[in-house]
Amino acid sequence: RILKHGREAVVSTQSTGEAEDKKAEKEAAKEEALASAEKVGFTKKILKKGKTHMKPDKGSVVAVWYTGKLEDGTVFDSNVENARKKERKALKFKVGTGLVIRGWDEALLTMCYGEKAEITIEPDWAYGKKGNPEAGIQPNTTLIFEVELETPVNIGV
Repeated sequence: RILKHGREAVVSTQSTGEAEDKKAEKEAAKEEALASAEKVGFTKKILKKGKTHMKPDKGSVVAVWYTGKLEDGTVFDSNVENARKKERKALKFKVGTGLVIRGWDEALLTMCYGEKAEITIEPDWAYGKKGNPEAGIQPNTTLIFEVELETPVNIGV
């Protein structure tokens, strides 16, 4: 076969069988990559749009108000509901660095500052097979969080 390459014609010495084998190898590699691509372990429903389109970068310090519930509605943790107004403080941490469960890390990186969302996190992106017995979370439990990402003061919105 002759392939055009720029202005010159280049003669391919590759047989049709070899070309088909290479094409099949490429297709198999694509399928393998798709099969090994990890599915997202959370869903997000926006309850209130953010005040800006800006999102935190990985490693940014974020401030979050949250209430965590089990699928039956039982609240297992909150910095909104379980404290007197004067004692309430937003949870602050570096997002995307593994300081919180993976579902939080990944979901917060998709949120705009000022946004409030309901995040449903699958067990593998929450506490997995071990659960978190101290918090009343059984193994393989789906968690539901209502989360509000505070707008940092330096953004000026």
